[in-house]
Amino acid sequence: MRVTIAGAGAVGRSIAAELLENGHEVLLIDIDPKAIKIDTVPRAEWLLADACEISSLDEAGLADCHVVVAASGDDKVNLVVSLLAKTEYGVPRVVARINHPKNEWLFNESWGVDVAVSTPRLLSALVEEAVSVGDLVRLMTFRQGQANLVELTLPEDAPVVGHRAGSVPWPADTALVAILREGRVLVPSADDPLEAGDELMFVASQEVEEELGRLLSPHNRPV
Repeated sequence: MRVTIAGAGAVGRSIAAELLENGHEVLLIDIDPKAIKIDTVPRAEWLLADACEISSLDEAGLADCHVVVAASGDDKVNLVVSLLAKTEYGVPRVVARINHPKNEWLFNESWGVDVAVSTPRLLSALVEEAVSVGDLVRLMTFRQGQANLVELTLPEDAPVVGHRAGSVPWPADTALVAILREGRVLVPSADDPLEAGDELMFVASQEVEEELGRLLSPHNRPV
């Protein structure tokens, strides 16, 4: 898979290194000569250019790219890159970094963004996930406002403990995608029993999150 990353700062370089380790082709673009640190990610391709310019993206070969990651520290740049990648080049998957939470509402399909990653929101969610049992925690948003990745750790008194996954009346637009149990990642089947302490990962629409929380935990049930 060919991936272009706009923004060769610490975030962009870290993403590039990880993708290269997984066998992907990576091109890093940045307008700042000081960001072109080839020795830090020597296996990546590098381009000193303005990723907001069509000529630069032509040079980068975006038409042949499978994924674009807008990872700069400037939300305006990330939005422009996302929009150009999707509308001008038809890139199948566009992932954008959100630096400031107040701009989160902009990062949606109207701007060409398939997946928006808010660093402040993600850190907040991870803190919540680390300390919360029985509370639904939103980890990530896909196609802003349409579907979210959410997690809940089942408390001992959860009403679904002991039930098979396939017997639970999950809300519409909800999919149980993984069960984390004792350090293992389980792909759930209909016959898998749910146990106290299980971390359940769902992809669900925002509209059903409250209903899902009530179903899974007595802490979320109305008084």
